[in-house]
Amino acid sequence: MNSVIIIPAYEPTEDLLDFIIDLQALGLDRIVVVDDGSGARYLPIINSARSLGCVVVSHGANRGKGAAIRTGIETAREEFGDYVSVITADADGQHLAKDVLRVAETLASNPDSLILGVRDFSGEDVPRRSRFGNRFTSKVFHICNGIECPDTQTGLRGIPKSLTIMALCEDGDRYEYEMNFLMDAAGKVPFVFVPIETVYHDKDNSVSHFRPVMDSLRVYGRPLRFMASSLTGSAADYFLFFVFCSIFASLSTVETIFISTVLARLGSGLVNFIMNRHFSFRSSGEAGGELLRYSVLFVGQMVTSAALVSLMGLFMPALAAKLLIDTSLFFVSYVIQKKWVFGKGGEDHEAQIRQKPEKVMGRAV
Repeated sequence: MNSVIIIPAYEPTEDLLDFIIDLQALGLDRIVVVDDGSGARYLPIINSARSLGCVVVSHGANRGKGAAIRTGIETAREEFGDYVSVITADADGQHLAKDVLRVAETLASNPDSLILGVRDFSGEDVPRRSRFGNRFTSKVFHICNGIECPDTQTGLRGIPKSLTIMALCEDGDRYEYEMNFLMDAAGKVPFVFVPIETVYHDKDNSVSHFRPVMDSLRVYGRPLRFMASSLTGSAADYFLFFVFCSIFASLSTVETIFISTVLARLGSGLVNFIMNRHFSFRSSGEAGGELLRYSVLFVGQMVTSAALVSLMGLFMPALAAKLLIDTSLFFVSYVIQKKWVFGKGGEDHEAQIRQKPEKVMGRAV
């Protein structure tokens, strides 16, 4: 087991030191602690982690868990070799050393898989917001990726060598980083789930730095941005339809509606493509290829919608049929755009690091 344990730490308690000692007692002694701008008050604990033999790096100011994980991976590559597998674990006492060992052993047996330590949220001692938040996120993940994941919010993860470069390039500096990485890893490698103990210090999980509203918006950022792009595209469709109807008002009613509908749909499709490329998925791929793939999807979705709504309209009101079909196609379109339209760009992560190291890596300062 040669994995490097990465522990992002923000304002850690003595639990961090106990955790490190327990890890070392189990033979897990390649540990990187990332002090994410905890400040002078927590310096004794950070220094104690260094005294215990951990590699310790610090951010001058708090930059978020995602940035800390990237710094940890970068440091692990510098200290232990470019191609190392890593295990991320939390510093707040919610992960037990024996569970980290199980994840490490599972990763060693499954070196090409992403290992996730999954918790049981059915217990009465689990905070209500944690139970609801994880169940909801798991449903969103399943809808968006077609993969069942019982614990999408787990911080105990075994990342194989094949994904460490992708992890360095992943978007997001705070809690959204972990969801973004999980979504991007879906379909690239198998997921292996390892049951771990569910540990909460109190009913409200007060040791967590997770902010329910702001950080939830970050976690669901991609689907929400995609939804916003779709709504913007719909608004553009109606607006352009009105504009073109005014321009072609001198034609017959049928001609005006047909021409206006086609031009409005083309215009709104272009708006949607631009927003999804730059806002929803933040792609850095080749624009021409992405536009071509998007056009294929756009036409296919339009034809599929028309055909299925016409068919379903035989058995139910047309408006209800359109709502059902278009809602289903919305989720299908999200998956296809993420994996095919915009998923083709940015795959050369090594090149990204060479070209923009200051942007894709969470450098310690």
